[in-house]
Amino acid sequence: MPQLRLLHRRAWTVLLGQLRRPPGAVCIRAVRSHSQGQKYLQVAEALFASQLKPHQEKSNFIIKTPKGTRDLSPQQMVVREKILNVVVSCFKRHGAKGLDTPAFELKEILTEKYGEDSGLIYDLKDQGGELLSLRYDLTVPFARYLAMNKVKKMKRYHVGKVWRRESPTIVQGRYREFYQCDFDIAGQFDPMIPDAECLKIMCEILSELHLGDFLIKVNDRRILDGIFAVCGVPESKFHAICSSVDKLDKISWKDVRHEMVVKKGLAPEVADRIGDYVQCHGGISLVEQMFQDPRLSQNKQALEGLGDLKLLFEYLTVFGVAEKVSFDLSLARGLDYYTGVIYEAVLLQTPVHAEEEPLNVGSVAAGGRYDGLVGMFDPRGHKVPCVGLSIGVERIFSIVEQKMKTFGEKIRTTETQVFVATPQKNFLQERLKLIAELWDAGIKAELMYKNNPKLLPQLHYCENMGIPLVVIIGEQELKEGVIKLRSVPSREEVAIKRENLVAEVQKRLSES
Repeated sequence: MPQLRLLHRRAWTVLLGQLRRPPGAVCIRAVRSHSQGQKYLQVAEALFASQLKPHQEKSNFIIKTPKGTRDLSPQQMVVREKILNVVVSCFKRHGAKGLDTPAFELKEILTEKYGEDSGLIYDLKDQGGELLSLRYDLTVPFARYLAMNKVKKMKRYHVGKVWRRESPTIVQGRYREFYQCDFDIAGQFDPMIPDAECLKIMCEILSELHLGDFLIKVNDRRILDGIFAVCGVPESKFHAICSSVDKLDKISWKDVRHEMVVKKGLAPEVADRIGDYVQCHGGISLVEQMFQDPRLSQNKQALEGLGDLKLLFEYLTVFGVAEKVSFDLSLARGLDYYTGVIYEAVLLQTPVHAEEEPLNVGSVAAGGRYDGLVGMFDPRGHKVPCVGLSIGVERIFSIVEQKMKTFGEKIRTTETQVFVATPQKNFLQERLKLIAELWDAGIKAELMYKNNPKLLPQLHYCENMGIPLVVIIGEQELKEGVIKLRSVPSREEVAIKRENLVAEVQKRLSES
């Protein structure tokens, strides 16, 4: 009856307050015998009982994470950290500096930067007189940082969470809250050198993660705008039509055409002319072919884009990754801030029959050039050309996790290198001395939080957790001034001098 006791205790507190008596001055029996005390006790019990009801009604409350979010177990965190280590190591190898920005920005910073996707921004309730929104990506905050701090050149990486208010598809690795890993180069440089490095970085990361075959699709927003212009799309509809073309990796051309004509009011013949272009893909030969196109070759913007793509393929050939890149006229990247080269990496599924083309099983990285975004935040409109890429960590995580399950790969959730154990009682002090010595030497070590643990459970723990070494101390070892060092995989034990413990452990670890 703990609730009843609590109820009486609360009633007693109320009663003492009413009678103006200090705690402990009267007892419950005395209160019950007191007419006024009994009255207050009944009232207090009734009041407190009524307060209990709402809590009792919450018994049907479901404990869950919000839709589109998830917890990560220790095993999953190990996988996530391995992926991030590969990504960040590559960014650092290419000379990037780390940067972080707030999880939320002023709402006006984010609005009108994402085209039709602006409706997916999470707005926050007014706090302190500012209208705020959770960041949608890491690119716009970076551009704001450059403008605010008047930075003209910077190579940066940023790993952080972003939020999008969309219908999440957990199976495809799409969430409302997820991590992005961005690499960007800001500054005025000769054409296509930074862009080629971004594509090289994508190839390095995807190869090192062993995700299988992949392809990087490239296009240029100037080429797309040129296509729209020569096909007869009104300039006011460029962004809307671009958003439709961007869906070609998810839905058929027939459905995209229907959206253009029926929902966005494009003339059917204009849509058909666009279809002749956006269904083309190939390599450098397609770039050359587009140079000869009678309509496209008359458009200045398109020619600039084609010229840059030709140069880009030259640099990619030097980098040895040109075979991984395809010029794809259907690639649109619907975000409004892209101004030049755009790219997207997709994983390919090997077909059953040799004559079939590899199937696209999902985008895992993307990016492009955005030369006008910084200028949107600068009071004088000074532009800082930028190009960058973003790695889709959640999608990659889902693939890596599935592969590990398929191959039955065991995951260590700790990095403990040494376990300090004893077979005897009353040796806690000695174990604490040993583990402190190991910690002070920078060695990752653990011990069991018991005064007198049994040896077998300690050894089983090491085997289950994959801890490679065990240091064992007992009466005999203490008397002889030695320590037993046990290899967990081989179960072999050797006695070493107590003063040589750290050196021997470090030697063993360096050899493993």
